Amino acid sequence: QVQLVESGGGLVQTGGSLRLSCTVSGRTFSSYVMGWFRQAPGKEREFVFAISRSGGRTYYSDSVKGRFTISRDNAKNTVYLQMNSLKPEDTAVYYCAAASISYATRLIDEYDYWGQGTQVTVSS
Repeated sequence: QVQLVESGGGLVQTGGSLRLSCTVSGRTFSSYVMGWFRQAPGKEREFVFAISRSGGRTYYSDSVKGRFTISRDNAKNTVYLQMNSLKPEDTAVYYCAAASISYATRLIDEYDYWGQGTQVTVSS
């Protein structure tokens, strides 16, 4: 059983920063592509960032370009999402997800396991 647990969400002002963490247990972390998605109230879940199994390649949404970065520490079974220059439109529940594939992808259906989500609220 693979379990993903996110942490690091919270309330921040416009322009502020947060770092989300997602720790994976149950299987070999380095065998998974990892992704971050988010879902705002009344909207569909959308792709934010993905990282390859080795961490050598990343793939991001244009909406976070230059503001967010993704990284992973395979020794700690953890993936991170560093969020800078936050905007009110970044407000959402953020989910991490794991995919048993060999390439980073934005496609939500490619992801096999999901965390419970962590709330990020950016005040104006």
